[in-house]
Amino acid sequence: MMAQYLLLKEEAGDALLFYRMGDFFELFFDDAKVAAACLDIALTARGEHEGVPIPMCGVPVHAATGYLARLIKAGHRVAVAEQTETPAAAKARGGSKALVGRGIVRVVTAGTLTEEALLDARAANWCVAIGEAGGEVALAAADISTGRFEVIRTDAASLPAELARLAAAEVVAMEATAWPDHATTLRPKIDFDSAGGEARLKRLHAVATLDGFGRFGRAELAAAGGLVAYLEHVGKGSLPFLRPPVLHAADQAMAIDAATRESLELCCTAAGERRGSLLGEVDRTVTGGGARLLGADIGAPLFDRAAIDRRLDLVAFLHDDAVLRERSRATLRALPDLGRALGRLAAGRGGPRDLAQLRDGLDGAWRFGEHLSGLDRPPALLAELAPRLRGHGALIDLLRRALVPQPPTDTGDGGYIAAGYDAALDELRDVGSGGRRAIAALEGELRTRTATPTLKIRHNGVLGYHVEVPARAADPLMRADSGFTHRQTLAGVVRFNTPELHEVAMRVTQAGGHALAAEAAHLEELTATTLATREAIADTADALARLDVAAGLAERAAEGGWVRPRLVDHPCFEVEGGRHPVVEAALAKRGERFVANDCRLSEQSRLWLVTGPNMGGKSTFLRQNALIAVLAQAGSFVPAMSATLGLVDRLFSRVGASDNLARGRSTFMVEMVETAAILAQATPRSFVILDEVGRGTSTYDGLAIAWAVVEAVHEDNRCRCLFATHYHELTRLAERLPALSLRHVRAREWKGELVLLHELADGPADRSYGLAVARLAGMPPATVARAKSVLAKLEAGRQKTGGLAAGLDDLPLFAAVAAAEPEPDPLRAAVEALDIDALSPREALDALYGLKAVARGG
Repeated sequence: MMAQYLLLKEEAGDALLFYRMGDFFELFFDDAKVAAACLDIALTARGEHEGVPIPMCGVPVHAATGYLARLIKAGHRVAVAEQTETPAAAKARGGSKALVGRGIVRVVTAGTLTEEALLDARAANWCVAIGEAGGEVALAAADISTGRFEVIRTDAASLPAELARLAAAEVVAMEATAWPDHATTLRPKIDFDSAGGEARLKRLHAVATLDGFGRFGRAELAAAGGLVAYLEHVGKGSLPFLRPPVLHAADQAMAIDAATRESLELCCTAAGERRGSLLGEVDRTVTGGGARLLGADIGAPLFDRAAIDRRLDLVAFLHDDAVLRERSRATLRALPDLGRALGRLAAGRGGPRDLAQLRDGLDGAWRFGEHLSGLDRPPALLAELAPRLRGHGALIDLLRRALVPQPPTDTGDGGYIAAGYDAALDELRDVGSGGRRAIAALEGELRTRTATPTLKIRHNGVLGYHVEVPARAADPLMRADSGFTHRQTLAGVVRFNTPELHEVAMRVTQAGGHALAAEAAHLEELTATTLATREAIADTADALARLDVAAGLAERAAEGGWVRPRLVDHPCFEVEGGRHPVVEAALAKRGERFVANDCRLSEQSRLWLVTGPNMGGKSTFLRQNALIAVLAQAGSFVPAMSATLGLVDRLFSRVGASDNLARGRSTFMVEMVETAAILAQATPRSFVILDEVGRGTSTYDGLAIAWAVVEAVHEDNRCRCLFATHYHELTRLAERLPALSLRHVRAREWKGELVLLHELADGPADRSYGLAVARLAGMPPATVARAKSVLAKLEAGRQKTGGLAAGLDDLPLFAAVAAAEPEPDPLRAAVEALDIDALSPREALDALYGLKAVARGG
């Protein structure tokens, strides 16, 4: 057995090997150690190998899916070795000691999952391959759970952004790749040959030319070929369902780099959670397919005004008709996930329940399409989608006749083919049920004949049908002339057989076996018939998903009072009463109101310099406008009173930063890398938000960098930009940069307390309110008082020299500030002056009021 295991392990390579032994999958050697630690199961030993005990652990076959999920989530790949013959066949082949044949039937990886229990129903599961040829780069991406297959034409600079958009579960690249940071699985270089890739695609889709799918370059063919070869490898020669590849160019969508996606939390938060992200707050879809499509829309907003308007027309149609919207959502909510059910069937991992889901889903889609087709003056996209919901009448009728309404989860006992579908199957079932009635009658007859009322006819997998009596009643049946044949003696019971029971049992067993075989044959036929129309079924699933997205966005717009954005060709950005959708929802849960603000960027005022205190709302204002651009180009209404937007080709956000010590980058280095990327890539049609550029270094260096960045954005990139800063010196740039406008977030101090108004106003802020924010944050009063004293001296030095914080760099002044005695703490002095023992109660109360007044003054 170990020899067989080691051969299979060599084939599995770096994947953990699940080795089937009876009702368990066993793991041995290092695989067992890794799995036991990951799954928190017992590590035992079995025999020895080269004189050393062999580590072993195992999981039950019936519970294997849950264990697989944990291993995959931990980053492992698992090769599943099943028994490829029965023990009887092995015995017939090689005698009583022959080992049952086993083979790897599948390699389970993060990017090749189809099981419901292993997948998030509301998220796509992409497996991505990187291809290179002739200095060009491309990506191929497949979600085999639904059959989606995309090829993305990109370049080396945009590759990280595309990978971030797809959020791939698994990335595949060729050996010695130039992308080691991204590749999780390396494959032979020959798999990524462009000529081989073209041949694989032609063979996969049975076509003589790929021209009908688009004009593929060598890099695209290399990526697609490498992906298909990998899927064939993990499927052990069989391929999952892949729809014809859809060719995309990176410039067809708004370009959003990885740093911007993370900063804006488009599809997940910094903690990796959907909840709290833009997608999590916008999503009102009621189907898994709709949720997956909405994620794709927000991850890749369109850069085609006509296509965006088609989506917006459909959202507006459903938004304005509340009755239609609610009826549509109720219909969609009742439908199963057609895409995932089809994917399981195509991958050979489906069953009667998946066929039943397709039956019910296609039937519901047909009726929904009939209703939509009767609507008056539907928008163009709806008129296009409605016919795609119909056209499966023959398949629906077949599956309705062939399957029971609710097929069982466990198909081993049959029972999923409906009565009346196959007369021969019905006859076999009648024989089986008649035989079972005959067995019940025989049991009563044998009880009477033997005068043993406790006699029972039972069944198990070893003996089959047999007679069982208590041990105290067994002696009469042991006699040779009793007509009973002894089979087994256990504690308390004795088991027998009789000729009559054997005859009836044979009829039941044979009929049951033939019935199961007949049902299995029907299942295979039904699956083949269904998969023959898989392209049309997938098209229907896509149409349902698009309708779900539109209805969900219409529902969200109705909930929040969102408006349809007006898209124009010139690069403007005019938003009245804009709001941050995620922050607004969070405030609403606390019973608080979000303060809306306008944003009006135009050719004459395309760069806004925003000043004001921390916590005043600058970052929220910057982010909300970036999110409005994303929502609008994804085809959604936006949280505002009105919005007129020029299309954004590239979106950049440098708001906050964290270090990346693994790559040797400090927080400031990360900030500079991201800012450099913006200056290198932003165009006049881009939208950029920048927050506190230059704050991670010395004051003069930071101001110089921020100053130069503002000038570059204004003069060279000429993009729409919101730039938040605490460097008030930058406001002087408005005197010579004509397209730069000054704005600030309002704040007031009232009775010693800072009041943040979260309102945007014209002009620069009068000051930063840093000390007020520090006090608000709970900094000790003595520290705040000392800071106030130092600030006064530094500002006096700046006024004396006329330069930025000149006091810090004017050595005599700095020395004077540093050497100066700290100002006495009035609160401390007042407390020390109290003679506590001499105070009356009334005087003590007055003293407390006095101390409170001193504290406020500090």
